[in-house]
Amino acid sequence: MSVEIKNKKASFTYFLEDEFTAGIKLNGCEIKSIRNGKASITEAYCKMEKGEMWVINMYVEVYPNNGYVKQNPRRQRKLLLTKNEIKKLDKKLKNVGITLVPTLLFISKSGYAKIKFSIAKGKKMRDKREVIKERDVARDIDRSLR
Repeated sequence: MSVEIKNKKASFTYFLEDEFTAGIKLNGCEIKSIRNGKASITEAYCKMEKGEMWVINMYVEVYPNNGYVKQNPRRQRKLLLTKNEIKKLDKKLKNVGITLVPTLLFISKSGYAKIKFSIAKGKKMRDKREVIKERDVARDIDRSLR
């Protein structure tokens, strides 16, 4: 059974451009919670700090049988990227209005937790209304064809 935790709000709230995949540095009990599907990336974002990439506000539920180890479910987690990828992202982040938004958290075939994130630009309210209108029209057409 594969684990895929999606950020459904990302494509509605942002214009998504380039997509990157990175590994995440986790504790043992955090990877167990992710494998159980007990994580959320809806409120998460990525940030560059001192030449390293971090994912902020990603929620990973505390694993119930983790012994005496106390963990913060919303702690910062380091993203594992190459130097070239970090340089490329740093150049993109210098533009105004650009942010990095996680879109998918998954377990790879080799068993590691990975996160897909995109370079994003915020949508205006009128853009969101257009998306809602297009969705309603498509729904009405599907209903009439049935």
